[in-house]
Amino acid sequence: MTQLTRLPQWQALQAERHALAAFHLRTAFAADPGRYARFERTLAAGDARLVLDLSKHRIEQRTLELLLELAIARDLRARIDAMFAGERINTTEQRAVLHVALRDLSNRPVRVDGRDVKPDVAAVRERLLDVAERVRDGRWRGHTGAPITDVVNLGIGGSDLGPQMMTLALAPYHDGPRVAFVSNVDPEHLRGTLARLDPKSTLFVVASKTFTTLETMTNARAARAWLVQGLGDPAATARHFVALSTNAAEVAAFGIAPESMFPFWDWVGGRYSLWSSIGMPIALAVGRARFMQMLAGAHAMDEHFRTAEFSANLPVLLGLLGIWYVNFWGAASFSIAPYAQHLARFAAHLQQLDMESNGKRVTLESEIVDYATGPVIWGEPGTNGQHAYFQLLQQGPALIPVDFIVAAESPHADDMQHRILVANCFAQAATLAIGKTADEASAEMLAAGKGELEARRLAHHREFPGNRPSSTLLVQRFDPFTMGLLTALYEHKVFVQGALWGINSFDQWGVELGKQIATSLGAALSDTKVPVDAAAAGIVGAWRAMRGVV
Repeated sequence: MTQLTRLPQWQALQAERHALAAFHLRTAFAADPGRYARFERTLAAGDARLVLDLSKHRIEQRTLELLLELAIARDLRARIDAMFAGERINTTEQRAVLHVALRDLSNRPVRVDGRDVKPDVAAVRERLLDVAERVRDGRWRGHTGAPITDVVNLGIGGSDLGPQMMTLALAPYHDGPRVAFVSNVDPEHLRGTLARLDPKSTLFVVASKTFTTLETMTNARAARAWLVQGLGDPAATARHFVALSTNAAEVAAFGIAPESMFPFWDWVGGRYSLWSSIGMPIALAVGRARFMQMLAGAHAMDEHFRTAEFSANLPVLLGLLGIWYVNFWGAASFSIAPYAQHLARFAAHLQQLDMESNGKRVTLESEIVDYATGPVIWGEPGTNGQHAYFQLLQQGPALIPVDFIVAAESPHADDMQHRILVANCFAQAATLAIGKTADEASAEMLAAGKGELEARRLAHHREFPGNRPSSTLLVQRFDPFTMGLLTALYEHKVFVQGALWGINSFDQWGVELGKQIATSLGAALSDTKVPVDAAAAGIVGAWRAMRGVV
């Protein structure tokens, strides 16, 4: 493949960046009252609508056209088709990438090596949903006969962030047991959770594909000890633990019954796994029907991504704009600002999704890149973020694009508070774009009664440069279908960027090295005879001294 930065389309975008050096969104809106209409895109799927406002970006129509030409030059359509066809596009691990098969509700087969995987997906999903419903309606009971009132998910990374994000996002729809998530091997995370629970009515979901993940299994063994101590019988494990795993031998050795193990496949990456058995906590919280609605929403976005023209394709457009800012404007980070308290873990999920996928420095051809990839993804819900990090967005020197996410409807009756929330969202996007000049700031102070010298002295402190880009995603409501739609949108955005950068978005070797070193250091902390790498020797020695290890 031709080196990315040598493509004529890339060089045309560099020229476009220079042509827009003096561009300002304030001027663009003043000159073109129809700018919003030109840069708005709407996706209608069933009863759901997703409106994407791209008008507050440092772009003109020509910019979008050049970005779309880059997508064509990088053969994005073929890459999309290859993923949906089950080809082994994860080339470093020789795996297909088929999280889309987990929510494919069509009649089309999805084949890997000539075999349709959808019957297996449907069979596992049916077993999982059946158990979820039996827990929810009381047919599944604990060792003493008590119904299950609380569920604790023990996982880490994709086995925690995705299902935790979605379970919290759908909190208004919960009608099952309470669900908690424990991921940190710090014992305080598990202890603090268990302190509020009764072993008689608690079910643990152990989410580990290999059933050997250090943090997860450490927590699982501690949870089992708590349960056995509380109920007085090791056999209680079978009624209070289920496993989301593929390692039947280890699951059985732990004491979990074979019928309580729910597998998934090597073509499901952890950060894409909430649609699989890893989504069991979601099903326990909201039930079969709403879980299926969530899958249907994701499938609707899959079909849009697979079939829509690039000029109207929402994941493609978001992905291209990400490349525009990372590679041509030097943006090192993106902020996610959902104006919904129940989306408090959405940014954390997207952080893993994006940074673990595209935080790479080597192309598919094993060449070191000469361009930026994988920006830092971060954020918190509005309006609280406005009183924290928005200062940096509004007046800091760094260019940080923002995605605002908000719903037209509130799940609650108090519409007045929701209107205040929405007004804040729209106001932040507008002020980031338009800003405030020093003259305007000075005039405001003079009108408020400040003296001329004071107004002049403070004018630049109260000046907002504006021209800060953002997207606004407006949905009808954050229901299960829409949350599926929205989450899949970002999955495909990440895919688009990885495809254009020519990297493998579906491995995560950077996660593994630290795990390996931690294993050896664990022994060295208590045994001075275990050799320690020079980079860790000093701090290990300090730890030993504090603990009295001689």
